[in-house]
Amino acid sequence: METSDEARTYVVTGADSGLGRAIAHELGNAARVITCGIGESVDVRADLATPVGRADLIRQVRDRTDGRIDAVIAVAGMDDRGPNTVALNYFGTIAVLDGLRDCLAASPAGAAVVISSSSTLNRGSGALVRACLRGDEERAGRVARRLVSTRRGSQIYRSSKMALNLWVRSAAVAAEWAGNGIVLNAVAPGIIATEQVVSSWHRQQRLLQTALPQPLGSPGPVEPVAELVAHLASPRNRFITGQVIYGDGGTDALMRKGRPQRVYLRYHPRDVRAMVDASRELARS
Repeated sequence: METSDEARTYVVTGADSGLGRAIAHELGNAARVITCGIGESVDVRADLATPVGRADLIRQVRDRTDGRIDAVIAVAGMDDRGPNTVALNYFGTIAVLDGLRDCLAASPAGAAVVISSSSTLNRGSGALVRACLRGDEERAGRVARRLVSTRRGSQIYRSSKMALNLWVRSAAVAAEWAGNGIVLNAVAPGIIATEQVVSSWHRQQRLLQTALPQPLGSPGPVEPVAELVAHLASPRNRFITGQVIYGDGGTDALMRKGRPQRVYLRYHPRDVRAMVDASRELARS
């Protein structure tokens, strides 16, 4: 198995600005990176908010590889408080990951990382999350429009990211991913100093620091998040999968604190019997 990033090929969506650009730069220090976005500075230009754009990105990326991709980092996202946010953040991300999964399976150390958000610590729209997880983009769009019309548009972004978190947890352990040796994780950054955040910080500072307080300070640095993503996507990570990791300056720990675990492992009766039998055998030996 490979032990370094040498000769690896990475695909980064949303690489034309902010965190995506920082991640592409971090990865580019040791590997080939195919950058994707809607700006002129990227290798592949495609709008992932549309089915046509998703198919175009997958086709262009395939044309640039030999059928093997070592990691996909899905960063592309937006928050315009409308249906396009769901179309891009959830359905665009899933389409790219599913569309390139066979290329990841061709790698001896395939990996995928999805960018989520610490905003998922707040309550979202259950109806929107359910529509996403069912794969019903049309219904998700209708729910998003209803949220806007009822002045709950702020829930759209975080709900799309909540759906991504749940999808990662479910897909990562499925045969299509874990069965093919592909690790799949999500990173949920807090408020970090991207160009967009810095440019509007004087207007949003009070709101953001109240809604998502970060004990290590706001806005946080971009580099540690990019480095975390790079590690999860590297061949050095062959065991961490299905995780949502908060790179949030301490928001998760501060807000949720030490709440007791509410969901425990549940076993089928046959598995319980098997464990009882195994325990008895151990006792006898």
